[in-house]
Amino acid sequence: MDDAKRVLPKGVATIAQLYEFDVLIDARTPAEFAEDHIPGALNCPVLSNEQRAEVGTIYRQISAFEAKKIGASWMARNIADHLERLFRDKPKRWRPLVYCWRGGQRSGAFTHILREVGWDAHRLEGGYKAWRRHVLAELAQLPARFSFRVIAGATGSGKSRLLEILASLGEQVLHLEALAGHKGSVLGILPDSPQPAQRWFETQIYQTLKGFDARRPVFVEAESRKIGRLEVPSALIAAIRASPCLCIEAPRSARAAFLISDYAYFLERPEWLSAQLGHLLPLVGHETIASWRALIAAGDFQRLVLELLERHYDPLYRRSQEKHFQFDQARLYAVGDLEQPTLRELAERISQEAGAAFLADRAARTSAV
Repeated sequence: MDDAKRVLPKGVATIAQLYEFDVLIDARTPAEFAEDHIPGALNCPVLSNEQRAEVGTIYRQISAFEAKKIGASWMARNIADHLERLFRDKPKRWRPLVYCWRGGQRSGAFTHILREVGWDAHRLEGGYKAWRRHVLAELAQLPARFSFRVIAGATGSGKSRLLEILASLGEQVLHLEALAGHKGSVLGILPDSPQPAQRWFETQIYQTLKGFDARRPVFVEAESRKIGRLEVPSALIAAIRASPCLCIEAPRSARAAFLISDYAYFLERPEWLSAQLGHLLPLVGHETIASWRALIAAGDFQRLVLELLERHYDPLYRRSQEKHFQFDQARLYAVGDLEQPTLRELAERISQEAGAAFLADRAARTSAV
């Protein structure tokens, strides 16, 4: 039955009603919240990570009754603490929506107490699992609605920096590497900044796409299916690979200079960089890795980066990109350097040309109909 025609129990809301409320309260544990949550939700766990684990152990090893007794006492204390710290000053018209894993006991208990106070609190039907199903369903069909413009170019061409400038110019940008917390290559890991969970990565992609206007182009980088340990959703990677490419061409020396600046944190941690190069061992062999580590020890990063580009990244790029993207129809943009003024000028040019081409293409499709 259609959600709009269903009669819901009192105090229950659906995914379609999410943003009719003043606040979304995630009643799950901090660990569950960190893995993924509804954007904008406030984490008010009714059980801590440790408490939930202990309740589960008691449930399995002793009985459901004993588990519910101790769980109820902890839930009551935790909900009381949230009320005292966060919600005591809320007016009677305040409308919260509470969810837990399945929309069961944790959110039910929290919602019951809020409603007893007098607030028009609701529990999310199906809980987080309903949200997750919604995100996956949307990611399967949302990408096809958009016209992507794929920023391509060999490693060190300033693609991510160009996307950031395009965003500052008001263009619609899906910056997958920023969402993934990773620069995409085997050396793309960001020190002291772990990648998000796969589910949160997907939620961020959905949330970004949902905010775009399908009547305007969306700029995205030519990515592999995996960014670090995260995987780009299948429908999205298919849509990107079927889209027109805008290819940046820059001299290898300019790309090396850009990479040395962009990966400056590597130069500050030579031992860490040396260890990371070990991931390339199966591809280039012991002798090459040893020579690159000698360059690190000597502080010759210019030569190191040039060799990495020439012997690993450029050949890999040609094989990968030409296989997966429409390079035979790519629009080429040649630049002599990758300094900020050059990239800004290039972004402005791409913005103007892509916008005009998009409008012309849309007009042609409309007249054909």
